[in-house]
Amino acid sequence: MRWLRTRRYFWVAISILAWTGFAPAIASAPWHRIVAVGDLHGDFTAWRDIMRAAQLVNDGGRWIGGDTVLIQTGDAVDRGPESLKIIQDLMRLQQEAPRVHGQVIALVGNHEAMNVTGDLRYVSVEDYAAYSDKNSGPRRENVYEANKAIIEASYRKHDPQMTDDAIKQAWFKATPLGSIERQIAWDPHGKIGRWIDGNPTIVLLDGTLFLHGGISPAYVHLPIAEINRQVDAALAAKATDPKSIINDPLGPLWYRGLAAANAHGADGPSTGSPEAAASTAPVEPPVEDQLNYLLSAYGANRIVIGHTPHLSGIAMLYDARLILIDTGISRVYGGTVSYLEIFEGTLIPHAVERSPLPMKEAAQ
Repeated sequence: MRWLRTRRYFWVAISILAWTGFAPAIASAPWHRIVAVGDLHGDFTAWRDIMRAAQLVNDGGRWIGGDTVLIQTGDAVDRGPESLKIIQDLMRLQQEAPRVHGQVIALVGNHEAMNVTGDLRYVSVEDYAAYSDKNSGPRRENVYEANKAIIEASYRKHDPQMTDDAIKQAWFKATPLGSIERQIAWDPHGKIGRWIDGNPTIVLLDGTLFLHGGISPAYVHLPIAEINRQVDAALAAKATDPKSIINDPLGPLWYRGLAAANAHGADGPSTGSPEAAASTAPVEPPVEDQLNYLLSAYGANRIVIGHTPHLSGIAMLYDARLILIDTGISRVYGGTVSYLEIFEGTLIPHAVERSPLPMKEAAQ
Protein backbone atom coordinates (compact mmCIF):
# COMPACT_ATOMS: atom_id res chain seq x y z
CA MET A 1 0.00 0.00 0.00
CA ARG A 2 2.85 2.40 0.82
CA TRP A 3 4.34 1.69 -2.65
CA LEU A 4 1.01 2.46 -4.31
CA ARG A 5 0.67 5.74 -2.43
CA THR A 6 4.22 6.73 -3.32
CA ARG A 7 3.54 5.92 -6.97
CA ARG A 8 0.37 8.02 -6.95
CA TYR A 9 2.10 11.00 -5.30
CA PHE A 10 4.92 10.73 -7.86
CA TRP A 11 2.48 11.02 -10.76
CA VAL A 12 0.57 13.85 -9.12
CA ALA A 13 3.83 15.77 -8.83
CA ILE A 14 4.83 14.99 -12.42
CA SER A 15 1.41 16.08 -13.73
CA ILE A 16 1.52 19.38 -11.84
CA LEU A 17 5.07 20.12 -12.98
CA ALA A 18 4.15 19.30 -16.56
CA TRP A 19 1.40 21.93 -16.58
CA THR A 20 3.86 24.58 -15.46
CA GLY A 21 6.54 23.59 -17.95
CA PHE A 22 9.07 22.29 -15.42
CA ALA A 23 8.74 18.64 -16.39
CA PRO A 24 8.12 16.69 -19.60
CA ALA A 25 4.75 17.84 -20.92
CA ILE A 26 3.64 14.32 -21.86
CA ALA A 27 2.96 12.55 -18.59
CA SER A 28 0.92 9.40 -18.13
CA ALA A 29 -0.83 9.14 -14.79
CA PRO A 30 -2.52 6.03 -13.35
CA TRP A 31 -5.90 7.71 -12.95
CA HIS A 32 -8.75 5.23 -12.99
CA ARG A 33 -11.42 7.93 -13.50
CA ILE A 34 -11.37 11.22 -15.38
CA VAL A 35 -14.43 13.47 -15.80
CA ALA A 36 -14.37 16.19 -18.46
CA VAL A 37 -16.91 19.03 -18.66
CA GLY A 38 -17.24 21.43 -21.59
CA ASP A 39 -18.28 25.07 -21.94
CA LEU A 40 -20.53 26.26 -19.08
CA HIS A 41 -21.01 29.93 -19.97
CA GLY A 42 -22.30 31.14 -16.65
CA ASP A 43 -24.89 28.42 -15.97
CA PHE A 44 -24.17 27.51 -12.36
CA THR A 45 -27.30 25.37 -12.02
CA ALA A 46 -26.22 23.14 -14.91
CA TRP A 47 -22.70 22.99 -13.49
CA ARG A 48 -23.98 21.70 -10.16
CA ASP A 49 -26.34 19.27 -11.97
CA ILE A 50 -23.31 17.78 -13.69
CA MET A 51 -21.18 17.63 -10.57
CA ARG A 52 -23.88 15.86 -8.59
CA ALA A 53 -24.69 13.45 -11.43
CA ALA A 54 -21.01 12.56 -11.72
CA GLN A 55 -20.91 12.04 -7.93
CA LEU A 56 -18.15 14.59 -7.52
CA VAL A 57 -19.88 16.87 -5.00
CA ASN A 58 -22.55 16.46 -2.37
CA ASP A 59 -25.69 18.58 -2.09
CA GLY A 60 -23.65 21.27 -0.37
CA GLY A 61 -21.17 21.40 -3.24
CA ARG A 62 -18.29 19.79 -1.30
CA TRP A 63 -15.91 17.41 -3.07
CA ILE A 64 -16.80 13.71 -2.67
CA GLY A 65 -15.10 12.53 -5.86
CA GLY A 66 -12.19 10.81 -4.16
CA ASP A 67 -9.20 10.49 -6.50
CA THR A 68 -11.14 11.41 -9.65
CA VAL A 69 -9.55 13.96 -11.97
CA LEU A 70 -12.05 16.64 -13.06
CA ILE A 71 -11.17 18.69 -16.14
CA GLN A 72 -13.22 21.72 -17.16
CA THR A 73 -12.15 22.66 -20.68
CA GLY A 74 -12.62 26.44 -20.49
CA ASP A 75 -15.33 29.00 -21.23
CA ALA A 76 -16.84 28.67 -17.78
CA VAL A 77 -17.68 32.38 -18.03
CA ASP A 78 -19.65 34.94 -20.08
CA ARG A 79 -23.16 34.97 -21.59
CA GLY A 80 -24.91 33.43 -18.57
CA PRO A 81 -25.67 35.14 -15.25
CA GLU A 82 -23.53 33.21 -12.74
CA SER A 83 -20.00 33.05 -14.07
CA LEU A 84 -18.51 34.20 -10.76
CA LYS A 85 -20.16 31.38 -8.81
CA ILE A 86 -18.67 28.81 -11.18
CA ILE A 87 -15.20 30.37 -10.91
CA GLN A 88 -15.42 30.41 -7.12
CA ASP A 89 -16.56 26.78 -7.13
CA LEU A 90 -13.63 25.71 -9.30
CA MET A 91 -11.15 27.60 -7.15
CA ARG A 92 -12.50 26.04 -3.97
CA LEU A 93 -12.67 22.51 -5.40
CA GLN A 94 -9.06 22.79 -6.55
CA GLN A 95 -8.20 23.11 -2.87
CA GLU A 96 -10.54 20.37 -1.64
CA ALA A 97 -9.93 17.57 -4.15
CA PRO A 98 -6.20 17.00 -3.45
CA ARG A 99 -6.98 16.24 0.20
CA VAL A 100 -8.34 12.88 -0.98
CA HIS A 101 -5.91 12.54 -3.93
CA GLY A 102 -8.27 14.01 -6.53
CA GLN A 103 -7.55 16.90 -8.87
CA VAL A 104 -9.55 19.72 -10.44
CA ILE A 105 -8.05 21.16 -13.60
CA ALA A 106 -9.57 24.31 -15.08
CA LEU A 107 -8.28 24.93 -18.60
CA VAL A 108 -8.02 28.37 -20.22
CA GLY A 109 -10.71 29.04 -22.84
CA ASN A 110 -11.00 31.92 -25.26
CA HIS A 111 -13.58 33.64 -23.04
CA GLU A 112 -11.29 33.50 -20.02
CA ALA A 113 -8.58 35.11 -22.15
CA MET A 114 -11.02 37.73 -23.44
CA ASN A 115 -11.91 38.74 -19.89
CA VAL A 116 -8.28 39.00 -18.79
CA THR A 117 -7.43 41.18 -21.78
CA GLY A 118 -10.48 43.45 -21.38
CA ASP A 119 -12.81 42.14 -24.09
CA LEU A 120 -16.08 42.21 -22.15
CA ARG A 121 -18.64 41.97 -24.96
CA TYR A 122 -20.26 38.85 -23.52
CA VAL A 123 -20.37 39.75 -19.83
CA SER A 124 -23.95 39.71 -18.56
CA VAL A 125 -25.51 42.43 -16.41
CA GLU A 126 -26.01 39.85 -13.65
CA ASP A 127 -22.34 38.93 -13.78
CA TYR A 128 -21.27 42.53 -13.22
CA ALA A 129 -23.70 42.81 -10.31
CA ALA A 130 -22.18 39.73 -8.65
CA TYR A 131 -18.97 41.69 -8.03
CA SER A 132 -20.65 44.71 -6.45
CA ASP A 133 -20.55 45.54 -2.77
CA LYS A 134 -21.82 48.31 -0.49
CA ASN A 135 -19.02 50.61 -1.63
CA SER A 136 -19.53 50.12 -5.37
CA GLY A 137 -21.58 53.30 -5.80
CA PRO A 138 -19.11 55.65 -4.08
CA ARG A 139 -16.19 53.82 -5.72
CA ARG A 140 -17.65 54.37 -9.19
CA GLU A 141 -18.27 58.05 -8.38
CA ASN A 142 -14.67 58.46 -7.23
CA VAL A 143 -13.29 56.79 -10.34
CA TYR A 144 -15.38 59.09 -12.50
CA GLU A 145 -14.28 62.23 -10.71
CA ALA A 146 -10.62 61.21 -10.81
CA ASN A 147 -10.81 60.63 -14.58
CA LYS A 148 -13.47 63.19 -15.48
CA ALA A 149 -11.37 65.21 -17.93
CA ILE A 150 -10.24 62.12 -19.84
CA ILE A 151 -13.76 60.66 -19.93
CA GLU A 152 -15.33 63.89 -21.15
CA ALA A 153 -12.69 64.32 -23.87
CA SER A 154 -13.28 60.77 -25.05
CA TYR A 155 -17.07 61.20 -25.33
CA ARG A 156 -16.78 64.59 -27.02
CA LYS A 157 -14.64 63.10 -29.77
CA HIS A 158 -17.83 61.43 -30.96
CA ASP A 159 -20.29 64.15 -29.97
CA PRO A 160 -18.82 67.60 -29.25
CA GLN A 161 -22.23 68.86 -28.08
CA MET A 162 -22.61 66.44 -25.16
CA THR A 163 -23.12 68.15 -21.82
CA ASP A 164 -21.17 67.21 -18.71
CA ASP A 165 -24.25 65.61 -17.18
CA ALA A 166 -25.04 63.60 -20.34
CA ILE A 167 -21.49 62.30 -20.43
CA LYS A 168 -21.61 61.25 -16.80
CA GLN A 169 -24.90 59.42 -17.27
CA ALA A 170 -23.60 57.68 -20.40
CA TRP A 171 -20.43 56.60 -18.59
CA PHE A 172 -22.42 55.33 -15.61
CA LYS A 173 -24.60 53.29 -17.97
CA ALA A 174 -21.49 51.83 -19.59
CA THR A 175 -19.96 51.17 -16.16
CA PRO A 176 -22.59 49.23 -14.18
CA LEU A 177 -22.09 48.68 -10.48
CA GLY A 178 -19.64 45.84 -9.99
CA SER A 179 -17.77 46.46 -13.24
CA ILE A 180 -14.86 48.24 -11.57
CA GLU A 181 -14.49 45.49 -8.99
CA ARG A 182 -14.73 42.90 -11.75
CA GLN A 183 -12.01 44.62 -13.76
CA ILE A 184 -9.72 44.60 -10.72
CA ALA A 185 -10.39 40.90 -10.06
CA TRP A 186 -9.71 39.89 -13.68
CA ASP A 187 -6.55 41.95 -14.10
CA PRO A 188 -3.45 39.72 -14.41
CA HIS A 189 -2.50 40.94 -10.91
CA GLY A 190 -6.01 40.38 -9.52
CA LYS A 191 -7.26 37.31 -7.71
CA ILE A 192 -9.08 35.75 -10.66
CA GLY A 193 -6.60 36.97 -13.27
CA ARG A 194 -3.72 35.32 -11.40
CA TRP A 195 -5.74 32.12 -11.11
CA ILE A 196 -6.53 32.07 -14.83
CA ASP A 197 -2.89 32.72 -15.70
CA GLY A 198 -1.86 29.85 -13.44
CA ASN A 199 -4.16 27.35 -15.16
CA PRO A 200 -2.94 25.25 -18.10
CA THR A 201 -4.15 25.48 -21.68
CA ILE A 202 -3.41 21.86 -22.61
CA VAL A 203 -2.98 18.73 -20.52
CA LEU A 204 -2.26 15.15 -21.53
CA LEU A 205 -3.56 12.48 -19.17
CA ASP A 206 -3.67 8.73 -19.81
CA GLY A 207 -3.20 9.24 -23.53
CA THR A 208 -5.92 11.89 -23.86
CA LEU A 209 -5.24 15.49 -24.86
CA PHE A 210 -7.59 18.02 -23.30
CA LEU A 211 -7.87 21.65 -24.42
CA HIS A 212 -10.47 24.23 -25.32
CA GLY A 213 -10.34 24.89 -29.06
CA GLY A 214 -7.93 22.59 -30.84
CA ILE A 215 -4.39 22.23 -32.12
CA SER A 216 -4.02 23.46 -35.67
CA PRO A 217 -1.20 22.55 -38.06
CA ALA A 218 0.26 25.98 -37.30
CA TYR A 219 0.92 25.01 -33.65
CA VAL A 220 1.38 21.25 -33.71
CA HIS A 221 5.17 21.63 -33.75
CA LEU A 222 5.14 23.22 -30.28
CA PRO A 223 5.49 21.03 -27.17
CA ILE A 224 2.63 21.20 -24.68
CA ALA A 225 4.77 22.94 -22.09
CA GLU A 226 5.72 25.62 -24.63
CA ILE A 227 2.10 26.26 -25.62
CA ASN A 228 1.18 26.59 -21.95
CA ARG A 229 4.12 28.95 -21.41
CA GLN A 230 3.21 31.16 -24.35
CA VAL A 231 -0.42 31.43 -23.27
CA ASP A 232 0.63 32.28 -19.70
CA ALA A 233 2.95 35.01 -20.98
CA ALA A 234 0.29 36.47 -23.29
CA LEU A 235 -2.27 36.56 -20.49
CA ALA A 236 0.18 38.22 -18.10
CA ALA A 237 0.87 40.86 -20.77
CA LYS A 238 -2.86 41.30 -21.58
CA ALA A 239 -1.91 40.76 -25.22
CA THR A 240 -4.38 42.19 -27.75
CA ASP A 241 -2.29 41.60 -30.88
CA PRO A 242 -4.41 39.48 -33.27
CA LYS A 243 -1.32 37.34 -33.91
CA SER A 244 -0.86 36.51 -30.23
CA ILE A 245 -1.43 32.87 -29.34
CA ILE A 246 -4.46 33.81 -27.23
CA ASN A 247 -6.11 35.72 -30.10
CA ASP A 248 -4.95 33.81 -33.17
CA PRO A 249 -7.86 32.02 -34.97
CA LEU A 250 -5.45 29.11 -35.44
CA GLY A 251 -4.35 29.16 -31.79
CA PRO A 252 -5.39 26.58 -29.17
CA LEU A 253 -8.11 28.77 -27.66
CA TRP A 254 -9.91 29.63 -30.91
CA TYR A 255 -9.23 26.91 -33.49
CA ARG A 256 -12.38 25.30 -34.91
CA GLY A 257 -10.79 23.33 -37.73
CA LEU A 258 -11.21 19.98 -35.97
CA ALA A 259 -14.84 20.47 -35.03
CA ALA A 260 -16.58 23.02 -37.24
CA ALA A 261 -17.98 20.52 -39.76
CA ASN A 262 -19.79 18.73 -36.93
CA ALA A 263 -21.02 21.81 -35.05
CA HIS A 264 -24.50 23.22 -34.58
CA GLY A 265 -24.95 26.93 -34.01
CA ALA A 266 -21.36 27.88 -33.31
CA ASP A 267 -21.42 31.47 -32.15
CA GLY A 268 -19.81 34.23 -34.15
CA PRO A 269 -19.23 37.64 -32.59
CA SER A 270 -18.84 40.92 -34.40
CA THR A 271 -16.51 41.37 -37.37
CA GLY A 272 -12.90 41.86 -36.36
CA SER A 273 -12.95 39.31 -33.54
CA PRO A 274 -10.82 36.15 -33.59
CA GLU A 275 -13.94 34.04 -34.15
CA ALA A 276 -14.90 36.11 -37.17
CA ALA A 277 -11.34 35.95 -38.46
CA ALA A 278 -11.41 32.17 -38.10
CA SER A 279 -14.07 31.99 -40.80
CA THR A 280 -11.59 33.43 -43.29
CA ALA A 281 -8.57 31.41 -42.13
CA PRO A 282 -6.64 29.35 -44.71
CA VAL A 283 -8.16 25.99 -45.67
CA GLU A 284 -6.65 23.31 -43.46
CA PRO A 285 -5.93 19.65 -44.30
CA PRO A 286 -8.77 17.12 -43.83
CA VAL A 287 -9.59 16.54 -40.18
CA GLU A 288 -8.51 12.91 -40.27
CA ASP A 289 -5.08 13.91 -41.58
CA GLN A 290 -4.80 16.57 -38.87
CA LEU A 291 -5.76 14.02 -36.22
CA ASN A 292 -3.24 11.45 -37.40
CA TYR A 293 -0.45 14.00 -37.32
CA LEU A 294 -1.23 15.76 -34.04
CA LEU A 295 -1.96 12.60 -32.05
CA SER A 296 1.31 11.12 -33.26
CA ALA A 297 3.17 14.35 -32.49
CA TYR A 298 1.98 14.36 -28.87
CA GLY A 299 1.94 10.63 -28.26
CA ALA A 300 -1.80 10.70 -27.61
CA ASN A 301 -4.65 8.32 -28.42
CA ARG A 302 -7.40 10.95 -28.63
CA ILE A 303 -8.18 14.64 -28.22
CA VAL A 304 -11.08 16.11 -26.21
CA ILE A 305 -12.15 19.67 -27.02
CA GLY A 306 -14.89 22.21 -26.30
CA HIS A 307 -15.46 25.63 -27.90
CA THR A 308 -17.58 24.58 -30.90
CA PRO A 309 -21.16 23.66 -29.86
CA HIS A 310 -22.62 20.27 -30.72
CA LEU A 311 -26.01 20.76 -29.11
CA SER A 312 -27.36 17.22 -29.44
CA GLY A 313 -24.76 15.78 -27.10
CA ILE A 314 -21.17 14.61 -26.87
CA ALA A 315 -19.82 13.56 -30.27
CA MET A 316 -17.24 10.78 -30.53
CA LEU A 317 -15.75 10.96 -34.02
CA TYR A 318 -13.07 9.21 -36.05
CA ASP A 319 -13.16 6.03 -33.97
CA ALA A 320 -13.37 8.13 -30.79
CA ARG A 321 -10.06 9.85 -31.51
CA LEU A 322 -11.83 13.22 -31.62
CA ILE A 323 -14.39 13.98 -28.92
CA LEU A 324 -16.48 17.17 -28.82
CA ILE A 325 -17.80 18.03 -25.36
CA ASP A 326 -19.20 21.54 -25.87
CA THR A 327 -22.85 20.52 -25.97
CA GLY A 328 -24.38 23.93 -25.31
CA ILE A 329 -24.64 23.18 -21.60
CA SER A 330 -25.63 26.73 -20.68
CA ARG A 331 -29.30 27.57 -20.76
CA VAL A 332 -28.48 30.45 -23.11
CA TYR A 333 -27.72 27.81 -25.77
CA GLY A 334 -30.42 25.32 -24.82
CA GLY A 335 -28.24 22.32 -25.62
CA THR A 336 -27.51 19.12 -23.71
CA VAL A 337 -26.23 19.11 -20.14
CA SER A 338 -23.44 16.57 -20.32
CA TYR A 339 -20.08 15.29 -19.18
CA LEU A 340 -17.53 12.77 -20.47
CA GLU A 341 -16.29 10.04 -18.17
CA ILE A 342 -13.15 8.04 -18.86
CA PHE A 343 -13.29 5.09 -16.50
CA GLU A 344 -10.24 2.82 -16.56
CA GLY A 345 -9.73 3.74 -20.20
CA THR A 346 -13.35 3.34 -21.29
CA LEU A 347 -15.09 6.42 -22.74
CA ILE A 348 -18.60 7.00 -21.38
CA PRO A 349 -20.59 10.06 -22.52
CA HIS A 350 -23.34 11.13 -20.10
CA ALA A 351 -26.42 13.30 -20.60
CA VAL A 352 -27.80 14.92 -17.44
CA GLU A 353 -31.35 16.05 -16.74
CA ARG A 354 -31.49 19.83 -16.53
CA SER A 355 -32.86 21.16 -13.23
CA PRO A 356 -35.55 23.84 -13.40
CA LEU A 357 -34.44 27.34 -12.54
CA PRO A 358 -35.13 28.55 -9.01
CA MET A 359 -38.53 30.27 -8.94
CA LYS A 360 -37.02 33.78 -8.57
CA GLU A 361 -34.78 33.34 -11.63
CA ALA A 362 -37.50 31.73 -13.72
CA ALA A 363 -39.74 34.75 -13.17
CA GLN A 364 -37.14 37.20 -14.48
